[in-house]
Amino acid sequence: MPDLLLELFSEEIPARMQGAAAKDLERLVVGALSDRGLLFEGAKSFAGPRRLTLVLAGLPARQPDVKEEKKGPRVGAPDKAIEGFLRSAGVTLAQCQKQSDAKGEFYAAVIERKGRATGEVLTEILPETFAKLPWPKSMRFPGSAVRWVRPLHGIVCTFDGEVVPFEFAGVTSGNTTFGHRFLSKGPIEVRRFEDYERKLRDAHVILDAAERKEIILHEARQKAFALGLELVEDVGLLEEVAGLAEWPVVLVGTIEDAFMELPPEILQTAMRAHQKYFALRSTNSGSGGKLANRFAVVANMIAADGGKEIVAGNERVLRARLSDAKFFWDQDLRTGLDKLSGELRSIVFHNKLGFLEDRIPRVQSVAVEVGKSANAHDGDVMQAAEYMAADLASGVVGEFPSLQGVMGRYYARAAGLPDEVADAIRDRYRPQGPSDDCPSAPVSVALSLGDKLELLIAFFGVGERPTGSGDPLGLRRAALGAIRIVLENGLRIRLMPVLELARKLNNHNGYIRLNETNLKQTYARFGDPALCVEILEFLADRLKVALREKGTRHDLIDAVFSLGNEDDLVRLVARVEALQSFLKTDDGANLLILYRRAANILRDEEKRDKTSYDGEPDQELLEEYEERALSALFTDVHPNVIEDINAEHFEVAMDQMARLRKPVDAFFDKVTVNDKNPALRQNRLRLLSRLRATLHLVADFSKIEG
Repeated sequence: MPDLLLELFSEEIPARMQGAAAKDLERLVVGALSDRGLLFEGAKSFAGPRRLTLVLAGLPARQPDVKEEKKGPRVGAPDKAIEGFLRSAGVTLAQCQKQSDAKGEFYAAVIERKGRATGEVLTEILPETFAKLPWPKSMRFPGSAVRWVRPLHGIVCTFDGEVVPFEFAGVTSGNTTFGHRFLSKGPIEVRRFEDYERKLRDAHVILDAAERKEIILHEARQKAFALGLELVEDVGLLEEVAGLAEWPVVLVGTIEDAFMELPPEILQTAMRAHQKYFALRSTNSGSGGKLANRFAVVANMIAADGGKEIVAGNERVLRARLSDAKFFWDQDLRTGLDKLSGELRSIVFHNKLGFLEDRIPRVQSVAVEVGKSANAHDGDVMQAAEYMAADLASGVVGEFPSLQGVMGRYYARAAGLPDEVADAIRDRYRPQGPSDDCPSAPVSVALSLGDKLELLIAFFGVGERPTGSGDPLGLRRAALGAIRIVLENGLRIRLMPVLELARKLNNHNGYIRLNETNLKQTYARFGDPALCVEILEFLADRLKVALREKGTRHDLIDAVFSLGNEDDLVRLVARVEALQSFLKTDDGANLLILYRRAANILRDEEKRDKTSYDGEPDQELLEEYEERALSALFTDVHPNVIEDINAEHFEVAMDQMARLRKPVDAFFDKVTVNDKNPALRQNRLRLLSRLRATLHLVADFSKIEG
């Protein structure tokens, strides 16, 4: 079968957009072809600095013929109904057939469509498809209504080696492309993917981003090894530089010794964020992997001088960057931690929540409360919270915002603060993502968790909560971070009292310096204890996300959490895991079925009678053996389950519940619940209510799915 070759050639596409754009192009083209009955054997997309490429193998030469039968109105139906049907089907009444079913005769249109040549279909759908490509940012060009990421210069589109003619954004499709901007000359004619890929390689363009990444990684490692060093590998940076070079060439430059006194984080950030350089480090065990005065740069050029001029130019640019960084570093050290902290009185935290200085005492109090569970020293926690945001006033963080926290640790150590305090200042923001390490030292745990819980209360209290997929303040990330801190450290802490403390600390007029109007309306929620319940529910929702990868069922988290008495996340997870294990057993699965039967009966009867059947059954009205046996078992099991749950012996509590399975089964098999005798009926409904109450000691079984 023929193949489709498609290339969109443009000015440089931002590296961060390339991979997603190639996937979107493949998705849209494949979807449009599938909708028209054109299936194929395989698809592969490629992305690079100046081109998006899509190859479809085994595409048929024509669409399949289609025969469709469309049922119409009854014979004798109103004329308007018949006319509407004929219009929608694109036929005349003479072309329709009369068919019969059990209700009588009706009109039916048999529509036959001959399949078109695939080339014709491509000419029609490709311009429409390109226009739908969802660029994060795009531009409109003079004389065209089409938006595109960068000026489009060429389109290659061939099917079975022949050009598919169409126009998009003022560019006409053809079979001509171009190689490397500097290392090739003139247009390149192509017919199929095989000669397209080969000719591009000859023109110094490596089409596959994965291959470009492998070349960069291999060359950087080899050049570092030749210098007795090793590459500081960076997956994100590798992804980016592979999108900047069509023909990557790795070169190594030198950092002046004067800058090697800077903290390594400043060196790496200056190289990575601004210049896209890889850092190199020593392999000497005695140096502890110290950064070397070398960097690796990826050029998109083969230079006649072996890259000397390119390296010299990059060294000059880096020298200027690091000179600025060193100036700020030296200036911050002279300023000192206390003066930096004093600047927080003039830095706005949020326009509804005052200045950074206002927030410090609230976080101190909340972090100290958390520290009681983390075995952290109160004085250390207070000191860490006092200086936790001081580096936000520093020159280095102003230049390199990603170093907030990291620089705070350096300034704290320079001021002579204890290591555990300095480390807590650094760890305050952690974890920021699923791959980030979680704080484990007591002071770090107290500050990081306390900061996140106070943050949630503050923002939810002024109505700044996430909506849909939008979360500009990172509150979902803060909640996930808080959950990880608790679970990974096995931190036995009740969250509700901590949230209550944070709420009460925010329930004052401390924001009046920034907001002098509408204070009563803006901050009214801080006086409502329901705010803490809302935060706890938000954390429960995030907990489902955090545990999803472990295979923990979200409905079981709801079932345990909805009881309303669980704000210890470690205990909650243990209960959920025990419940999940129990429901996988025959006793658990069958007991769930029996619970639903009992709950449905109770729901219907309580609704009909407009009453509740909660309460103890009358022992003298238990006539049948099965109901007497079940009631006696409740008397034994109910207190045992309470005792086991209070002792956190959740598996044992599940074993107690498993004892109910056979007696409940026998009850439903032998006993008529809705007996004609009203007294017996009421008593048996109370017995079912006792079953519901006993199971609800562990979880709300009505929340369990499946």
